[in-house]
Amino acid sequence: MITRFASLYAGHVDLDDMGQDATPVNERRYSNAHLATVFSKAEAMARCMDRNGYDTLWMAEHHFQHEGYECIPNLLMLGVHLTHLTERLKIGCGFNIAPMWHPLRLAEDFATADILTDGRIVFGLGRGYHTREVESLGGPMLDQEENRDLFEEQTEIIFKAFTNESFSHHGKHYDLPPRVPYRGYELEELTLVPRPTHPVECWQPIVSASERGLDFMVKHGIKGVVGGGSALMSEGPMVAYRDALARAGTESELGAGLAVGVNFHLADTKEQAIAEATPFYEEHIKMFAPLGFFRGLSDAQLDAVDERGGWSEAGIPTLVEACESRSWYCGPPQGFIEYLHELDDAAPGIEMVNVQASMGTPQQVILEQLEWFASAVMPEFQPAGAMIR
Repeated sequence: MITRFASLYAGHVDLDDMGQDATPVNERRYSNAHLATVFSKAEAMARCMDRNGYDTLWMAEHHFQHEGYECIPNLLMLGVHLTHLTERLKIGCGFNIAPMWHPLRLAEDFATADILTDGRIVFGLGRGYHTREVESLGGPMLDQEENRDLFEEQTEIIFKAFTNESFSHHGKHYDLPPRVPYRGYELEELTLVPRPTHPVECWQPIVSASERGLDFMVKHGIKGVVGGGSALMSEGPMVAYRDALARAGTESELGAGLAVGVNFHLADTKEQAIAEATPFYEEHIKMFAPLGFFRGLSDAQLDAVDERGGWSEAGIPTLVEACESRSWYCGPPQGFIEYLHELDDAAPGIEMVNVQASMGTPQQVILEQLEWFASAVMPEFQPAGAMIR
């Protein structure tokens, strides 16, 4: 049953033009001063969400994006800062990209954040999808098998460090500790100092939904974040995750252990909402389609995404089609309530829904939408007597 609402902010700054007729992605470049506004935008969102009773603000780790789309390089530093500006809002790491870290440095940094925020940072791990980021910071991305091998070994090490007073690990990529003399003895074990003092809830994005990846998640008790709203119902990652739980001996309702993301835009009518959100949606496609997140697009369509205009002739899906497929919601609040009830009925195991703005949505619009959703939609799903602060 849906009882908690969150939102994802991947870290885009306000853009000066948006949509298919605006500046192509590879031609965008912003000043350092403007790129740094990502932090004040995150602060504004955190304060708004905390005030309105949201559960978690998820943010994404990314690097080197002078284009202005994903501009938060360190989730844990920013998360600690945001918890000091808010009262109860949790900050989700969606996600720390393990192949760009040494696993013990990541484990130490999270443990520090966990203690300094009294458990309000939510741990998250991902494999990455930008070659510019991962390869530049020393991890494999072009070699997907090597990327997964490294990620799985890093995750094993991180959980060993979290849950054991002392540990060792000797694998393909890491020899921990190295066999060296230390203060008169041979080093055989390490201790993470400090370790987290709260139970570690770990989340991971589900994209390809491979059996290997999902079985690994279930083995380690890792929960999944999926996008696409109720378009996921008939097949795909939601069903695949339930099947992975069953293979491990756990029978569960559809949606258990998952948070589902829905891009949305509220307005008095569906037509108005689509008109207002279309530039944001098109900017979203411009950013993510070349990275493989809009499956089914042809090479010619991907070429068109990189140019100004001509999308209709190329047959690129419109926001109207995204709403018809139920991967987006655009319209009045009552329609979104009905949409979420349908999602709840179809996947009763879901507890958390991420209602999120599209890439490119300006700060003021994001705040207005979060406020409106909190006042007009959230009360329908809260326990009797619950109060939005």
